[in-house]
This record gives sequence, C-alpha cells and structure tokens, in this order.
Amino acid sequence: MTIVRWAPSPTGRIHLGNARPAMLNWFFAKRHGGRYVLRMDDTDTARSTREFADGVEADLAWLGITPDLLVRQSDRTTLYDAARDRLIAAGRLYPCYETEDELDRRRKRARAMGKPPIYDRAALKLTDADRAKLEAEGRKPHWRFKLDGRPVQFEDLIKGPQTVNTASMSDPVLVREDGSYLYTLPSVVDDIDLAITHVIRGEDHVSNTGTQIEIFEALGGPVPIFGHHNLLTDAEGQGFSKRLGSQSLSDFRAEGYEPLAIAIMASITGTSLPIEPYASLDDIAARLDFSMISHGAARFDPVELDNLNARLLHTMSYEEALPRLSSLGLEGEAIWLLLRDNLAKFSDIIEWSKLVLGPVEPVIADEDRDFLALAKALLPPEPWSLETWGEWTNALKAATGRKGKPLFLPLRLALTGRHDGPELKSLLPLVGRKACLDRLP
Repeated sequence: MTIVRWAPSPTGRIHLGNARPAMLNWFFAKRHGGRYVLRMDDTDTARSTREFADGVEADLAWLGITPDLLVRQSDRTTLYDAARDRLIAAGRLYPCYETEDELDRRRKRARAMGKPPIYDRAALKLTDADRAKLEAEGRKPHWRFKLDGRPVQFEDLIKGPQTVNTASMSDPVLVREDGSYLYTLPSVVDDIDLAITHVIRGEDHVSNTGTQIEIFEALGGPVPIFGHHNLLTDAEGQGFSKRLGSQSLSDFRAEGYEPLAIAIMASITGTSLPIEPYASLDDIAARLDFSMISHGAARFDPVELDNLNARLLHTMSYEEALPRLSSLGLEGEAIWLLLRDNLAKFSDIIEWSKLVLGPVEPVIADEDRDFLALAKALLPPEPWSLETWGEWTNALKAATGRKGKPLFLPLRLALTGRHDGPELKSLLPLVGRKACLDRLP
C-alpha cells in the first residue's frame, strides 16, 4: 500500500509554501488509494508548541484533509534512542566536542585555503583519554553520522535520476549536546517504523536525501521512493517563510478566501494544469499527475487567487451555499443565483443582499428627478416577471425619448444606489413593487 507523510514543524502557523507539500501528498495518496500520515516534527522543544500543532490540524481540516494517522515525534523518543545506540555500536555515529566558534574558525580557514568548508572529522582521531579530558573540562559531545562519502543515486519521482555525492558534505550532526535530536535521524526512524513508501517534499531537500538514504541503509530499513517538487514562491519570487512572517493559511481564512481556492493555488501553481475552478479535492487528485509538475519555480500570484476565488463562488450551487446562507439568515435560491456572480468573497453576499432586502440609499441626481417621478408613475402593476423590466423601460422610452445609459443608469442608481450589480430585469421581481416605489423619489 502507498503510504505518504506530511511532516510539519509546529513552530508557527503554516503558510502557502507549507500547504504545497501537504496538498501534493494528499493528492498522491488519493490517486493511489493510499494512506496519509500527519507527523508533527516537534523535536525542537524550544520553538514547538501544542498551540501551533493544533493550528496545523485546523488548517488541514479547513483545506479538506483528514489524515489517516497522526503521530508526534515528541512521543517517540524511545525509538530514536534505540536507533542512536545502534548507530554508535556500528561506528556510524561518533562524538564531537568542538564549539560553534571553533567550527566557524575552521570553516573560514578552509575557505581561505580554497578548500570546501566541510567538517574535517578531527573528532575521529580523538583517543579515549582525549575525550575524557574534554568531558572533564565540562564539554559535552554532539554526535555526527559518518557518511560513506560516495555518489548516492536515486530515481526521483518528479525530477528523474538524481545523484548526491556525500563526499562533498560534512558529516551531519544528528544529536545535539543536550541529547536532543535534529530533524534527520527521527525522520528516517519514523519513515521506517511507519512503513512510509513515498517521501514527497520540496526540492530544497534533495541534498538531504543523499544523507538520509545512507542512514536508511545503516539502520537496515527499506528506502522509500523520493519525489522533490518545485517550491512555491511569492509574487516577487521569494520563498514563503514562517521566519519572514509570510501570510498564513489562517490569515487567508480570516480574509474570507475559499479553502478550495487556496488548495488549488498551493498545488496547481507550477504545473501544466490550468488555474481554474475544480469541483473538489478528489477532482484535482484524479487529474494531477506528478509528470505535470514543472522543474521551474512555481510563482504565486495574489491577483490570480482573487480571480479564482470569485470564479469558485460564481459557479457554486445553491445546495452548497445553503448552510452558509442559513447562518446569515439569507436563504432563498433566487437571491443566491441572482447575486453570486457579483461576489469576490462569500461574505460579500451580506452587502449585495441589501439590493433585494434593503436598506438601500438611492442615488438621485437633481436633473433626473422629473424622469424618476415619471418612472414611478409608470411602474407596472404586479405580478412581476422577467419581462417587467422591459415593459417598464419601453414605456419610459416612448414617453421621454431617453435610451441607453441616460435611461438605464438613473433607474439603477435609484433602485440600488450602485453603478454596478446584477441585471435589473432579474432583480426587479425579487425587490417587488412596494420597495421600488419607496426607492423612487
């Protein structure tokens, strides 16, 4: 069975850049009848909070994602401890005692000599006596994984054949001085334990994949299939970032955007599929193949989001809109079908509904008062239909000689108080004769 995972760090509210792998993993699982694991990578105890973790779950639910399994790395340290001990016993995890200042000086010296600034494995030369002396001085070790230093090759699900040469990389630190774990080891251990078959994430992780494949192999676990997608950037081409305060999904929700619009923008941007309304997440899953993902950057356009959000509302059925309309006290299919084409956000229906239900502040120019008084006198009797507007304006045209904008605009401004809006032939029967008489001078 296909099993994927999305593994956010609950150190802030998730943004569009985070939503992209969340959605792509969901679509892949749906397309292949698989399972979706939400894994909270909360080993950074200083920055991870339960509030942020709850926010992640709320944002996923808003997007329409229901994980099959939720796990938290903070609950799984026993697994990581066992893997750590196995790697130490195998000679693949070794203690290092350099301070950050010392490491920084070594990197600068290597650059000055024209060498790559990678760790020189000096700690491997320490004797037991050396280590005992350092620990007697109060130093505590961090632990590095000893890379094979070879070309690691893998077939990327999205980018095709890839090679990462770990000989050009520093042995990665897997365990901090305080004994806490960095991202890499828990990630591999969890992928093995949870039987993850596919790891789908941003292309900024390609080099990490070489390291992680070596750790998979050192632990004797099956290596999953990796897929690295292009990154979503903002309109200026900058990556989204919690650190930089990029707009979060909760911000978009508060501003009234449709969750499906956000899901489409987060996933379809940077693919060969068009940015357009889709019926549902299942509809996207059925259409989106990873071969459609571009190898170039995926640039988010806020104007495109606004247009998409409006188009989704313009095609929304009354049945779909009804629960939200009911919460606003605005039930009525005729009103919805009349006004939905004017909406940019769903909440706009509150203001637009005043055209039907009132109150309306008529806009009446002095030079149009006589014309509007005559219009009031010629207003047809009820019952009204879609033909009433034509009957009324034809009578006014015959009586005044007005036509086009001089005829129609004063009527629109008096009846709605706006220059724009739905067709008056459709609006008139819903407003009714009494309300029209009240709005005309």
